This record gives sequence, structure tokens and C-alpha cells, in this order.
Amino acid sequence: MKKNLTVAVDAMSGDKGTGVIVEAVRQVLSQRPDATLLLVGDPQEINRHIGDKPLPEGRAQIVEASEVVTMEDTVAIALRNKKKSSMRIAIDQVKSGRAAACVSSGNTSALMAVSKFVLKTVPGIDRPAISTTIPALNGHTHMLDLGANVDCSAEHLFQFAAMGSILAEAIDAKAHPSVGLLNIGSEDIKGNVQVKDAAALLADSNLNYIGFVEGNEIYTERADVVVCDGFVGNVSLKTSEGVAHMVSHYLKEEFMRTPVNKLIGLLAKPVLRSFGNRIDPRRYNGASLLGLKGVVIKSHGGADALAFANAINIALLEIDNDVPSMITERMSQSVSSIA
Repeated sequence: MKKNLTVAVDAMSGDKGTGVIVEAVRQVLSQRPDATLLLVGDPQEINRHIGDKPLPEGRAQIVEASEVVTMEDTVAIALRNKKKSSMRIAIDQVKSGRAAACVSSGNTSALMAVSKFVLKTVPGIDRPAISTTIPALNGHTHMLDLGANVDCSAEHLFQFAAMGSILAEAIDAKAHPSVGLLNIGSEDIKGNVQVKDAAALLADSNLNYIGFVEGNEIYTERADVVVCDGFVGNVSLKTSEGVAHMVSHYLKEEFMRTPVNKLIGLLAKPVLRSFGNRIDPRRYNGASLLGLKGVVIKSHGGADALAFANAINIALLEIDNDVPSMITERMSQSVSSIA
């Protein structure tokens, strides 16, 4: 049976406007001739940015939406008052089966709430979790939760670990990915009650649990999947982004400080460009809302065309690997058989 490789794109989301999203759609359609993208939003605005460079006929379709969920809107407003928003209608395309995935740069809380309300969670999952890949020494690491669930029980952390393991297995083709629990130390006595209880659940499962992982090990090859609650995960991710920006800023300052430094910078430019590409956050843009009955990807609000295109490609990758079905199948089994 041929897979439905259609992605509904919230064309009215993001800080940089519809033009960036249209350009991202153009990039993806040129790279994936098997994909179809639905641009959900104001047809007049979308067509204005398409301009005199039409998108591939039949593979880019506009779906009208008359409202927009803003970054200031509460979850209640998004759910009750904006049922005709581009975000809601994009998610509705997944619910109806017209699309197999949704991508949005919009309000994270609203996206999570609307997605959960419309699509529901798979059996065995209490709360969806936000997961993304981050660069590591030998590739990348999957980390979750990154902000959807500030307060988590041990059972929630266990569910995140199971979903992260399934995602890593599907996306990276790894049998029994290693799973680590983020903690303030590696010793068994360290951590709060939830983390200790989650460690006991993981140790009794068939997941490839390797124990506690400390913050300085997130970017190493120690674990394929790093699990934490949304408060810790979001702070860790934002701190890492801040450090990366600071290092980049200082490097540029030093290379511009003296004529000799400028010459050295010119000679080092190919190496610096290669280094920048390896850790470029745009190439890791696109966080999965795991645990839903459908693929939903959250793009960074400030994403440019390259970054948003990467988020769409992640959606297509999860469709290709049928990640929601894998999670549903595994979570329907007993805890002892998850892995």
C-alpha cells in the first residue's frame, strides 16, 4: 500500500512570516518528488509570496484558514475561540487522513493542546512529549521532554523513555538504542524521588537502560536517548543554545581584533564553515510531539527557510518510518516486552 506522504504546513506561523515558509516548501518539494504539501492559511497571503514562481502543480495545495493562533493566545483561546485557525485546520488535515503529518512554528503550548485534543494520545501514553535531536560527538542524541510537561511522575518519565527508544530505533535504524536518565549525578543516591523511581522502572524493563546521565554527557556518545522532565529539558536546551551563540560571538570578535587575526580567520574560513555546518541549529530544527495518533512537528518560531525545511523533512522521515504506529504497537504490549 502506497504511503500518504502529505504534510499539512501551518503557513501563518513563525516569526519570519509566510514568505519563509513558502520558500521552505519550495526547497522540500524540489528534494522530495514523492511528497505533497498543504499550505494552510490565508490564500491571498500565500499566493502573494508564491508570486511569479509557481510551486509544482498538484504537489502544493492551499487550504484556507481565516484565523491565526498568536504567540500571546492562551491554550483556552486556541482551543475554544480559534477553530478556524491555520494551526487547527492543519491538525484537522491529519485527523481526517488527508495529511499524515502537520508542521507548525506556532505557539508551542497551543500546538500541544490542540494536537492532543484533536488527535488524542496512543493507548499507554498519558502525556505527549517534545523530542528533538541534538548534535553529539558521533552523530546525534534524541532528548525528551523539552518543555511540554513541567511536572512529571516516574511513570511519565518511563513512557518518555519508551517513546524515545522507539523513535531512535525507527529514525536511526538502531536495535536497542541506549537510554539514559538525566540526573545531577551518576550515583544511585542522587536525584529527586521521581527520577529515582523512574530509574527503578527502567531497570526492570527491556529497554537498554544505561543509568543516569549528567548534563556534561548529553552531547557525548554515552546515550542514544536522554530522558528528563520538560522543565529540566527546556532549560538544558536553551542554555546550550546560549553557550553556542556566545562561543560564535567570541570567535568572530577574536578574528576581527587585529589584522593578523583577520588573516588567520581568512585561512581558517573553510574549517570554520565546516564546523558551523556540523553544529548549525537550523539543521536540527524540528521537534516531534511524540505520543499522538499522528505526526506533529514543532518548528522553532525564528526558523528561516532552511530550518523550516528541515522540520518538514523530519515529518516526512517519521511518516516514512510510521513512528506513531510503532509507538502504538509497542505501548500496547506489556512493559516487559517494550524495546
